[in-house]
Amino acid sequence: MNKTAKSLIGVLLVLLLAASFVACGGGKKDDGIIELTVLNYMDLSNPGSINEMNDVWERFEKANPDIRIVREDLFDEPFHQKTEAYAAAGQIPDVIQCWPSGRSTTLHTQRLLKDLAPFVARDGLASQYTPVSLDPSQQAAGYLGMITRGMTATNAVFVNMEVLNDCGLQPAKTYSELIAQMPILRAKGYDTLVMSTNQTWVMQSCLFSAIAGRFCGEGWDQRIHSGQAKFTDPDFVAALEFVKRMYDDGLLTQAMFAIDYTAAPADLANNKAAYLIDGDWQTGAFISTGMDLLTPEQQKKLFVTVFPEIDIPGVKIPARTNTVVLATGWGMNANIPAGSAKEEAAWRLVKWLVGKECVSFFLENGTFAAGSRTDIDASSLKLEPAQIATSKLGGEYDVSTVVIDAAFEGPVYTPLNDGLAAIGMGTMTPQQVASVTQAAFDNWKASQ
Repeated sequence: MNKTAKSLIGVLLVLLLAASFVACGGGKKDDGIIELTVLNYMDLSNPGSINEMNDVWERFEKANPDIRIVREDLFDEPFHQKTEAYAAAGQIPDVIQCWPSGRSTTLHTQRLLKDLAPFVARDGLASQYTPVSLDPSQQAAGYLGMITRGMTATNAVFVNMEVLNDCGLQPAKTYSELIAQMPILRAKGYDTLVMSTNQTWVMQSCLFSAIAGRFCGEGWDQRIHSGQAKFTDPDFVAALEFVKRMYDDGLLTQAMFAIDYTAAPADLANNKAAYLIDGDWQTGAFISTGMDLLTPEQQKKLFVTVFPEIDIPGVKIPARTNTVVLATGWGMNANIPAGSAKEEAAWRLVKWLVGKECVSFFLENGTFAAGSRTDIDASSLKLEPAQIATSKLGGEYDVSTVVIDAAFEGPVYTPLNDGLAAIGMGTMTPQQVASVTQAAFDNWKASQ
């Protein structure tokens, strides 16, 4: 495509996005009210979204009558696709929900987000947040482009103790023990594990990242970035071969590709399976403000832990590891004029969205298990048994390793995600997936 065509497409995209905001009230008004465009990651099918509208957005607007919010609520791939479209046009919303890296890397590396460190310093907010949540090195471009609402453990094994107890079992401590439980559970009519793999990020983020960390050791991603290691090295290939082994052993099945992401926790709640692998955020599905799958009394049957010890040769860290990353947070459009009334309005909104009241709300609603604020007393929160169980997950591991889609960019982790699915379908070998991923990394690095 020639330069003129690219420029024309860019202009048209900017006009299209601008028109979409104007169509829903995003144009500048003459009534003195400051209008802020916002892109929000929210599952409108989740009952908890109603509470978010009332307790987060309406409360802010009532308390700030000089600000009008023009908000887009999108979820999953449509959200990420819209974010990339805005970024490609250089026309992101005034305030945007984002990740510290991974799917939001473009926003950071292209510096489309304001550096929020001066605002934090000006308002003396540093003591109100955990040090890691304000650490610029935790974000893709090395500056504070967003402020997180909490921490996310992407590997959470939800255990249905009612099912295990019916079979005379306890949570498996090793992989071999987990496989040995399969025929016992099957004899009672239970599946061993439920997991949705129909969206390829789930397998990579919620399970394989933890496996890769155990096989490759701490800092393995940094060694690849520095050229000291490759995806084709024996340890990473061994991690991929363990995925194949899980399919060969029947713990993972091709039927999991057909399980809708929202259906997996329902299977655990309905005693169809003993274990569910997901991220700690899936706690929200079980509680009354989420999908309401279990009453508070029924939630007492849940135990939350990490993937059991991988008791096979070649594992550098066999057990008690997890993959942890900063949760989503909020940033501001870098193009908002410095010192303007709009900048102050946008910062006021960001401060609210990552403030004590909102972080407490999202903790109570099960959006994440660990908040970024230091001024929240957990005992004062209205937590249900499932949330209390997940809040203890941090005691189930001693070492944290990286989440792949946070440590690498889309052009690298997307072929890996697809390759993990291909291993499950039997269309690629672990060695082929490793080679494809390394080639993708080499191409990405050459483009930088």
